Amino acid sequence: QVQLVESGGGLVQAGGSLRLSCAASGRTVSGYAMGWFRQAPGKEREFVAAINWSGGNTHYADSVKGRFTISRDNAKNTVYLQMNIPKPEDTAVYYCAATRALVIGYSSEWYDYWGQGTQVTVSS
Repeated sequence: QVQLVESGGGLVQAGGSLRLSCAASGRTVSGYAMGWFRQAPGKEREFVAAINWSGGNTHYADSVKGRFTISRDNAKNTVYLQMNIPKPEDTAVYYCAATRALVIGYSSEWYDYWGQGTQVTVSS
């Protein structure tokens, strides 16, 4: 089993920056693709970014492309989401997810393990 714990959320001003972390435990996730999703109040959970097992392939939702960066440190069993120039519409609960597949997936159903989420609020 894999346990995922997100951290780093909070209140940030629009145009600032924030880095989310997702620490995995239970087993190494170095062979797993990882993703970040988010869910705003009254909306469905949506894909934000994903990274393959090696970190050599990443993909982003159009809404965050050029502003957010996903990365991973397999030695630390941790995945990150660097949020630059956040906008009020980025306000949501952010979830980290892991899949036993080596390749990236864009839907929630692709992922096997989920964290509890961390709240990100962007003020204007």
